[in-house]
Formats: sequence, structure tokens, C-alpha cells
Amino acid sequence: MELNCSIQNYEWGRKGSDSIIANLMKSSNPDFIINESLPYAELWMGTHPNGPSLLKGKNIFLEEYVRDNNHVLGKVLIDKYNGKIPFLLKVESVRKALSIQVHPSKEQAEMLHQSSPNIYKDDNHKPELAVALSKFETLCGFRPISEIKNYLRSIPELCFVIGHNEISHMFSSSESNFLDILKNCFINLMSQETEIVAEQLKKLIKRLSDLDETTRQSLKADLLERLYSDYPDDVGCFCIYLFNHVTLQPGEAMYIAANEPHAYLSGDCIECMSCSDNVVRAGLTPKLKDVETLISILSYTCEPASAKLFKPIKEDECTQIFKPPVQDFAVAKIVIPPRKSYDLIPRSTASIMIVISGNIEISDSQIFNKGSALFLSAEESISIKTTSCSEPVMIFQAFANV
Repeated sequence: MELNCSIQNYEWGRKGSDSIIANLMKSSNPDFIINESLPYAELWMGTHPNGPSLLKGKNIFLEEYVRDNNHVLGKVLIDKYNGKIPFLLKVESVRKALSIQVHPSKEQAEMLHQSSPNIYKDDNHKPELAVALSKFETLCGFRPISEIKNYLRSIPELCFVIGHNEISHMFSSSESNFLDILKNCFINLMSQETEIVAEQLKKLIKRLSDLDETTRQSLKADLLERLYSDYPDDVGCFCIYLFNHVTLQPGEAMYIAANEPHAYLSGDCIECMSCSDNVVRAGLTPKLKDVETLISILSYTCEPASAKLFKPIKEDECTQIFKPPVQDFAVAKIVIPPRKSYDLIPRSTASIMIVISGNIEISDSQIFNKGSALFLSAEESISIKTTSCSEPVMIFQAFANV
């Protein structure tokens, strides 16, 4: 069954025809009119109340359909998830940085929802997987200890904002207690007075502009200037020296567990997550910042950028599957060569798939263009034919990881 899916026009999204989402929607629906001044940030496929999918051609929400036809979900979703679809599949198109954020664990989400239901509007966790569709730039997790110390030696402005006592403790600490000191440094940074942050950022931006190109590159001047132009005086700009700067190439993926700090910076991706919209923000955003909660639940684990890459498992000649360490979701990437047929692997739970490139013909002779999103029942078997003699088809499919 084909779906009509919700578009989120968040301010950070790519605008008009520059957004993959606008182009996918235009391809799957010729009547769709692209507004070139409007940001098309996210396409949501699932049952989340903030952006629920509809059955195409019918005035029925997907959530309503699976409630009335529970058998389509598969036994696991009926038994373990009370007849709910536990995942949310997205396409994201990022023009400028999203907020520095973390997602709570299930237990933390329940507590936050109970204490602040107007801010944290559901009680679910939100681990997530991102698969790059283009060059995709992110901040994710704390850098190795040696990298953080190297930046602190070179950036007195950052040391001033954190506080020289904490910096002194960091350089005199042993590796065994470094993470406790890192936590104190990060708390000082994120809690610093806005005027002090603004003053030191201006000084750093001015100083970097006078340096040679090699030194500028070593201090990530271009990235800092880009973030500063979008979020002037925001303390999140300093976080590029504490967090890994990770760039995914198309097809590469990263998994973000609960409590892991991150921020998407630019590019397009497929994203899948547990069905939640719980976000704890602390920088690079005009939205509500909850610094106290973020620093209390944050994971202060230091590891290299390379550790953030999440590898798929090959299932057959056309399908790779990304299986994160949660049961709520897995994602299959399916690439079918031109002029080929392929029998989609049946899944034990209901699934949602989207055609990202190429056009397909399904076994009942229906043609679906790129951008088409489909709901499949548990154990449903379909045969896919590519309709082009030259262009391969690429599909992403989300289902429960059981």
C-alpha cells in the first residue's frame, strides 16, 4: 500500500529544489508544487502523531489501518509492542546545523515525560541510525582525550570560557579520572554566561581570520565560521573542539545511542529511530535549551571519529541490512541493477520502504516512481522490476529488529 507522508518544514532544512525531499515528492506526485523559498527538512514515514502517514487515495491514517487490521503487523509487534509500529523512518535534508542534542534512554524518557510533559511529550527513547545519501557532516561523541587537549593548548578563548582552574586540572589529571574532569569542563562551558561566550567567540573568530591556511585548517576555522554565521554568539560553536567532526560518504552509516551528544551539520540522509520525538537541546538552536538535563544524562565517552561508523551486514547480492543494538528497528538498503528483477526478502514484521532512486514495477504491474513510500505487511513477498535500462534502483526499508 502506498503512503502519503508528512513533510516537516524546519528552518534548518534545504530550501526548494535544493532539497532531496522536495524532489522526491515531486517525482512521486506530479501535482506537488515546490515552493523555492520553503525549507523541506524532513519526510516522516510512520505513525508518530507529529507527522502521521496516510494511506494514499484514502482518508485513513496508517495507525488507524494497523489498529483495525492487526494481523498485518506480525506476531512480535502485536505481542511486544501492543500492536504499534515501533519505528519512524525519515529522509532528512540539512542546510545548516541542527541543535547540539542528546536523546534520553527509555527510563530517562519516562521520568522526563512525567516531570515535564509539555516539553517531553512522549515517554519513549529515541536511538537512531543515519545512512548518508550524500556527503553528510555531523558532530558526534567526545573526541579522544589527546585531541581535546591539543585543541585546548591552541585555543585560549575556549580555555577562558571553561575556566582556567578546570583546564589546569585536566592537564594534570591521570587518564583514570579524566572523564570526571571532562564532565566538569563541559558543565562550565555550557553554563557560562552568554556575554562571556559571545566575547570569546568574537575574539577567536577575529584571531582565526589572521592566521595562515594551514593553521586555520588545523583549528577548523571554516567550520567554526560557518556555525558562527548561522548561530552567532552560541556556545555550541565551541563544541567542535570537544566533539568528533564526522563526515559520512554516501552509503556510510552511524548509530547514535541514548545519551550520546551529536548534531547534524549538512547533507542528506535516511534516518530511522524509535517512534519518539524526545530531544534534549543545549546549543546551536533557537529552540528551548535544557542544559541542566543534557549535562546530567550525557555520556562522557571519548573515542575516535572512526568508531562512529556503523557497518551493514550483506544479506544477498542486492540487500545490506543495518542492525543496531535495539529491537525497535533495523534498516535494509536495497540496490537493484538496471533491467533486473528482485524478490524482496520477506520480514517477520510490518515494514515501510521508500524508493530513493529509479522507478520500480511491483508484481501486480503497478509502477512507483522515486519518492514513493510503501507499507508492507509482515511476511509480505513482492517481486520488484526496475523500469530503466540504465539507472539502478535504490530502496530503503525499515522494520523491527527481531
